[in-house]
Amino acid sequence: MSTDISTSVPTAVDFWFDPSCPWAWMTSRWVDEVAQLRNLDVTWHVMSLAVLNEDQDVSEEYRAFFPRALRYTRLVAAAKEEFGQAIVKPLYDALGTQIHLGESTDPDVVIAQALAEVGLPPEFAEHSLSDTYDPQMRASHFDGIGRVGQDVGTPVIAVNDVAFFGPVISPAPVGEEAAKLWDGVVAVAAYPGFFEIKRSRTVGPILN
Repeated sequence: MSTDISTSVPTAVDFWFDPSCPWAWMTSRWVDEVAQLRNLDVTWHVMSLAVLNEDQDVSEEYRAFFPRALRYTRLVAAAKEEFGQAIVKPLYDALGTQIHLGESTDPDVVIAQALAEVGLPPEFAEHSLSDTYDPQMRASHFDGIGRVGQDVGTPVIAVNDVAFFGPVISPAPVGEEAAKLWDGVVAVAAYPGFFEIKRSRTVGPILN
């Protein structure tokens, strides 16, 4: 059943993302699609796969990715602190476009192009190499992960304070199919006794 977004009360949604994660990127595109069909009030928050896994036993290949990912999360955290919440989503979109659609693995290039896209000065890139705003970045991370548990990842979504990991989807649905998936996910997440539903992934991130 569709919802008239012109008359319905906005649904409060909080979305935690690591800019480097392709799965979070696809889920965020899905939420953007749903927002055109459902009355959502989405607040975007940074979380960090580097922080999540800093004390975990992970492969050296995976750990080698963390310094680059940390630069992006630090950049978003700094932008939020210095320019406010309104910059978070545009900066995420700009970073994600370079990382996931542009397939760029050079953080200097990604950051420079993203900053130019959102109208921030080039020298703001220095924040990606600074731990100045790490306390705020970590606080945002643990706010999200604390709602769902340490054994999950990104994204984390909270709908009217009911939080869950995911969904992990590929590709992101569009149109009414996106809205139907949203309604179903929100419905199962709202049941207090619901914790997990899962199957093995058979495809990788289908970004286009």
